[in-house]
Amino acid sequence: MNRVYNFSAGPSMLPVPVLERAASELMCYGDSGMSVMEMSHRSPVYEKIIADAEAKLRELMNIPDNYKVLFLQGGASTQFAAVPLNLIGRTGKADYIVSGQFSGKAYKEAQKMGYDVKCIATSKDTNFDRIPVVTKDMISPDASYVHVCFNNTIYGTKYSYIPDTGDIPLVADMSSCIISEPVDVTKFGVIYAGAQKNMAPAGVTLVIVREDLLEYGDPKMPSMLDWKLMAENGSMYNTPPCYSIYMAGLVYEWILGLGGLDTMKEMNEKKAKLLYDYLDNQDYYIAPVQKDSRSIMNVTFVTGVEEIDKKFPKEAAAAGLVNLKGHRSVGGMRASIYNAMPYEGVEALVEFMKKFAAENPKA
Repeated sequence: MNRVYNFSAGPSMLPVPVLERAASELMCYGDSGMSVMEMSHRSPVYEKIIADAEAKLRELMNIPDNYKVLFLQGGASTQFAAVPLNLIGRTGKADYIVSGQFSGKAYKEAQKMGYDVKCIATSKDTNFDRIPVVTKDMISPDASYVHVCFNNTIYGTKYSYIPDTGDIPLVADMSSCIISEPVDVTKFGVIYAGAQKNMAPAGVTLVIVREDLLEYGDPKMPSMLDWKLMAENGSMYNTPPCYSIYMAGLVYEWILGLGGLDTMKEMNEKKAKLLYDYLDNQDYYIAPVQKDSRSIMNVTFVTGVEEIDKKFPKEAAAAGLVNLKGHRSVGGMRASIYNAMPYEGVEALVEFMKKFAAENPKA
């Protein structure tokens, strides 16, 4: 059976060379006599795997030495609680910018925990079709941190700028855009991301945190959410998601082999341009996101006719283009074109869109 073009928002496609490498090592990794899935996380072989994964990520993202890299569990959603537990001790307050569902969930989680947090900007009034513009004067001078979701998977928006928060740490959920393009890590106090969109199979969550921010944790927080404790134990306070970390290391190596994040950005922008150029030069599909807020990872569109929107993903799947149905909260269609999606996949999608429009006229 031929592989389909998988436009899933996550878990998503993995690079074919990475899958082939993993397949070749599945039964026996090196001369260990066993699979990575079977070996002890305390063994010298696995300790080298996790150390190599971190080293490759540091090289890929140019992560400074004064930042800790943590491979954790629980998904990015667990970090919605971990962020305030680890950081709000600086001043007792925090600011949130709500640009979509996940930043909204992070804000509500902090509220639920009883912390003094406030939403300083949101695009909810326009159904999250843009990224709010935030200026330095809007930020609370006594905030412990400012939280953003850098790319909004559901709505197809992305920050085109890094908010200037001055000396206040900027915390970014980058789950759906991590390692898709270069980013200046020093502009952030914390970057966190679930791995299942661009880095690895579901199971591992990445946290990159500046060392000086490890001193503000709530002493009563659960150990599994304590970044300082995890950093002190090299991400192995308990058994880590071993195989997902191994796969992440292979993905980092694959990107480095292509030329790094500059190359990745060029490839991703080329794919996104092909799709957006088509959307902007026809009148059958509607792209709801404002142009200056468009994501190059998640492209959303609708026809404006509910019955046709329901038909599109089904016919696309029959043509080998799967998981194009939009999120249940917004409907329509969504093409997630992460790092592993080849240019040919987007070409095939555009050709299908043309054919579908011709065969399904709107009344």
